Amino acid sequence: MNHRILARPALALLLATTAPAAFAQSAEAITIKEAPSSAITETRTQIERIKTLDDAGPMLNAVIAYNPDAAAVAVTQTEKPLGGRTVLVKDNVETAEWPTTAGSLALADNATGRDAPIIALLRARGGVVLGKTNLSEWANIRSNNSTSGWSGVGGLTRNPYAIDRNSCGSSSGSGAAIAAGFAWAAIGTETNGSITCPASINGLVGFKPSVGIVSRTHVVPISSTQDTAGPMTKTVADAAMLLTAIAGPDSADPVTLEAKRVADYSAGLDTATLKGVRIGVLRGAVGDRPDVKALFETALADLTRAGAVLVDVEYEAPGELWEASLPVLMFELRVEMDKYLSTRPGTAGPRSLADVVAFNKEHAAEEMRWFNQDLFEQALTTTDADAYAKNLATLRRLTRAEGIDKLLADNKVTFLVAPTQGPAWSTDLVNGDNFNGRIGAGYLAAIAGYPHITVPMGGVEGLPIGFSIMGGQWQDHEVLKAGAVYEKARTAKLPAPTFERWKPAGE
Repeated sequence: MNHRILARPALALLLATTAPAAFAQSAEAITIKEAPSSAITETRTQIERIKTLDDAGPMLNAVIAYNPDAAAVAVTQTEKPLGGRTVLVKDNVETAEWPTTAGSLALADNATGRDAPIIALLRARGGVVLGKTNLSEWANIRSNNSTSGWSGVGGLTRNPYAIDRNSCGSSSGSGAAIAAGFAWAAIGTETNGSITCPASINGLVGFKPSVGIVSRTHVVPISSTQDTAGPMTKTVADAAMLLTAIAGPDSADPVTLEAKRVADYSAGLDTATLKGVRIGVLRGAVGDRPDVKALFETALADLTRAGAVLVDVEYEAPGELWEASLPVLMFELRVEMDKYLSTRPGTAGPRSLADVVAFNKEHAAEEMRWFNQDLFEQALTTTDADAYAKNLATLRRLTRAEGIDKLLADNKVTFLVAPTQGPAWSTDLVNGDNFNGRIGAGYLAAIAGYPHITVPMGGVEGLPIGFSIMGGQWQDHEVLKAGAVYEKARTAKLPAPTFERWKPAGE
């Protein structure tokens, strides 16, 4: 069953929306390369693809809601920096014209009538909000046994490369939608892997910025220290363009006032070089799959031909990191969710995390058929502020000063690289996710709040694999430029979506 909610025409609303005064950077001050002249045609084509591949056919369930009048909006934006390019938005980010559900039936009527600051900026700079994408419900923080890509509102998102395979999460719909050609780009959000994993598994570029580069206001939260929105696109250049459009300070989100940004993240991508640049190779994050190892070695050879100097870097996360990580998320989840829910416009719906837990119990048949809410319940009892402060200090030390910062400094390298994730696993609603263990090290950048890009690296049996590049805090532009160099140097053949069930190569 497709749970789509079609948008009513909202042209006047979309045209009236402007960026908030809290953002200092003006749309006019940003110069982005020339926009396509066929914005209307492209938007119409994208809507037809949604109708054909999401509403019908393989029924990807990637899009929850869309604006059928988006082409009319696109034509009014062609003179602005983004030139009427279409963007799909993960449904935990508020947009004025649709409810923001986080995939939960508890928020099915969460129509706040407001844009998150990043959406206001996107519109002001010429982007067209085409619709909202499905996600792992509550951004995959409800249960330890969840199935990525499933939500009570949107159902199960299917992977365009193999519709019986998982699309990873929590930005599952954003990843599947762009892989399927439903929009120019999507906005995802990440706490720990929720942009980079679905980007990798859906054959996309995904960029998780340093925490603070973009605002988190009016985004359904998990963590005050790890949450960020970011671009999911077909190319590194597109990711840089979208990041440029949505980046900016927000007085309601203090960490954004500390960020070190550049005016245009697209600048210098075409001429970037890695000649003589030392890059740390996280061998311990490659895993034990021979096929992934072979792809990774090809990517390293590509970097070497591009002039990079590769340095093997040894790293294994200490047990203390994992012991501190979940308690920090549980404490922040309760605090941040209560803050968000209690300050929503109107009086209907849950006003606290406890209210959500009660709602799920009352609607267990719809919400908890496939997995429970053990993490939500754990968060309600994680209230020790002193323990939280101690655990947070531990995480910051282990992922920053004794983590990425130390690895970069001790090995005299500028970036760290590893495979992003293994190939997509078969979706199993009964037993939950089946992640490929020990592949990837994105948790380091996620917990530290540092930049991380994944760029398509090739495929395993027709299933995409991504290549991760991580850097130090505020080194977002440098990481994007490194991603662009690798993208240009890549020699591996990339797989294409089949929109069918997976089958072994050659069959």
